[in-house]
Amino acid sequence: MSECKVYVDPDGSIMRWVCRNLGEDSTWVGEHLTFGFAVDNRMVGGLIFNQYRPHHDVWWTIFSNDKRWCTRAVLRQMFTEAFVRLDCRRINLLISKSNKHAVKFVRRLGFKKEGTWRQFRENGEDCYVFGMLKSECQWIMKG
Repeated sequence: MSECKVYVDPDGSIMRWVCRNLGEDSTWVGEHLTFGFAVDNRMVGGLIFNQYRPHHDVWWTIFSNDKRWCTRAVLRQMFTEAFVRLDCRRINLLISKSNKHAVKFVRRLGFKKEGTWRQFRENGEDCYVFGMLKSECQWIMKG
């Protein structure tokens, strides 16, 4: 089985790839930290850490076209980045109501649905707000 490799995005190209694949332009992304996930030297996903408020919270935007990126090791690395290295208390996600796969996925990771932003998307679709507190996270690397 192929191993997922994690790359830090030095020039914004992975961030733009994530946005393009989500059907968004990248102008909404302010200062950010982005990781790319590659399997067999092919980009299969990316995670944007955006709107980081030191010692408080960060918003995540995730895109993937191949579930092989999502290994326990990668998840541990991403949650440790947010909760330990960036010292956040919480991670926030915004998911379109129609994206049932993503809703199921983040619930399995331990995120809690915290509310609904009504008619938030350009097309009028509602979005769910999910959050995870550091104290609830079971993915942080030990030691």
